[in-house]
Amino acid sequence: MVIPSTNKSNPQVSRIGLKVFLLACLLSTSSYLFLWRLIGGSKVILFKAPRPKPVSRYFNSSYTISALDMGISEEEWERLQKALEWPSPDQEITELSESTSPDHSTFTIVGLNQNYSVGEKILVTITSRDHNNKLKRYGGDFFKVKLFNSELKASVYGEVVDHRNGTYSASLLLPWEGQAQVSVRLEHSSEVVQILKKYRESSFTRSHYNGHFEGPGPNKTRISEVVPCNLKWGGNGSWIKGNCCCEYKDIKTGTVWHCERPKKLSCDRLVHHSRGGLESPLNHFEEQFFTNILINVGISGDTQLINVLPKTTDNDRTERCRPGLTTPVPAGFYLNDVWKSFVCKTQQFNSTKTGNCLKNKIVYLMGDSTTRQWFEFLERKVPGIKRMDLHTPPTGGPLMAVELTNNIIVHWGPHGVPLRFTKMLITDLHYISNDIDEIAGGSHAVIVFTIAAHLVFHPLTFYVHEVAKIRQSVVSLLSRAPETLVIIKSGNTAGQKDIFQSDWYAMQLNTVMQEMFRDIDAVIYFDVWQMTSCHYLHDDVHPGYVVVENEVDILLSYVCPS
Repeated sequence: MVIPSTNKSNPQVSRIGLKVFLLACLLSTSSYLFLWRLIGGSKVILFKAPRPKPVSRYFNSSYTISALDMGISEEEWERLQKALEWPSPDQEITELSESTSPDHSTFTIVGLNQNYSVGEKILVTITSRDHNNKLKRYGGDFFKVKLFNSELKASVYGEVVDHRNGTYSASLLLPWEGQAQVSVRLEHSSEVVQILKKYRESSFTRSHYNGHFEGPGPNKTRISEVVPCNLKWGGNGSWIKGNCCCEYKDIKTGTVWHCERPKKLSCDRLVHHSRGGLESPLNHFEEQFFTNILINVGISGDTQLINVLPKTTDNDRTERCRPGLTTPVPAGFYLNDVWKSFVCKTQQFNSTKTGNCLKNKIVYLMGDSTTRQWFEFLERKVPGIKRMDLHTPPTGGPLMAVELTNNIIVHWGPHGVPLRFTKMLITDLHYISNDIDEIAGGSHAVIVFTIAAHLVFHPLTFYVHEVAKIRQSVVSLLSRAPETLVIIKSGNTAGQKDIFQSDWYAMQLNTVMQEMFRDIDAVIYFDVWQMTSCHYLHDDVHPGYVVVENEVDILLSYVCPS
């Protein structure tokens, strides 16, 4: 229906128009007066424009993944979230100066005495301040605390308690006789942790991978193509482009790996996998928080030497190493570069003792290069053991060594994708849960696995999914062969302190692993996090020989308890 136009004025409309005009004039006059006051006749007060929000594609949160997708119950997911909860800034941070400053933050020893006895504790308090030397009013800073003595090559880990008001505390055990000193490092400000968490749960792809396709070409030639590949989990991610995709779904775990479709070859021609580049999601403002002068920096405080006298009584009640033992904090300490465990009675193993301990054993080491270090250590330590030539990369594996006289077999294999290794056959990358399903088990079998270092690049929900599958396989294994020794090796400290491999990421994954296996008494949780955190060689994801030696001694103490 068309309404004809008219030239006659409407008195009611005219009155409304007049009111609108007068109101506009009033607002204009008010705005002018307000600006005139701000100008004050001489000086203009400048207001900063609001900081633009990051591109929305970064924030396709993995928390849209359900508990069912992860393979756990709603109740367990709630419990995990509670264990992982970390305080955040209580307001939007718009200036670097508002973040925690390592130069202005301090620590003190409460009620410092002239002398202590072995076994006593000291309390350390930490106070966070920003770059303007103002007290922080919220928590969330990631501190690392230890007690050490460089001459004695002694150290012990300290757990930090966040009081969520800018103050923190750590209770430190005095486990050795002599002198000791406190060290406190600010690894990440609470503002950095907030950034780490944001991008961990986003769909932005920080780690890229390559798929190497090979197949027959024209005139009996061989052709190859390299295309980007990545995990398919939640959102598609920002790496996908072009003609996507070839999908590869593991039937047992349900994990989906996908690659950009090659131009010449079909999807079934995927032969090799390799790591690709790293891509930072940080904008210019966020990058300022990750500079070396703000990351992993020691803070000032009471650094005087603490005198520790011998204890008057010997109350050593540690029992033989076995499954089902809890891991205290601290779990032990170093003295003369030897780890003294508070969990159980550990031993030191020379070559002969190592060979005798592993007689008639098959040791399955699974995971990443940190368990490969254990393989290489046993390869050097077990008398007469020889590595078999499996025609695989020496650092990529799989690897196997045998000693025929005492019937010792040691395997090592990397876990499945995502994995940041050099070029290797895709068929050699097995998910840990699938490998455990293929092991008969028994009193002769020792299974050690770790999965952390390569999963820090991906959403936490995917890690929960992987651990749930591993747990299901471990429970099945122990049901059919309860004599099997199963050891979970926690992740090491990461070494790097950036948006890619922060220790905060690794610590959170360790929390997930420990929580999800806490009700399975037949499994040993081996906390190497404490061992790599407090040692002077801790700043590398691959710790030095002395740390690995202590780790393997603890492994053998479970295999052959005293």
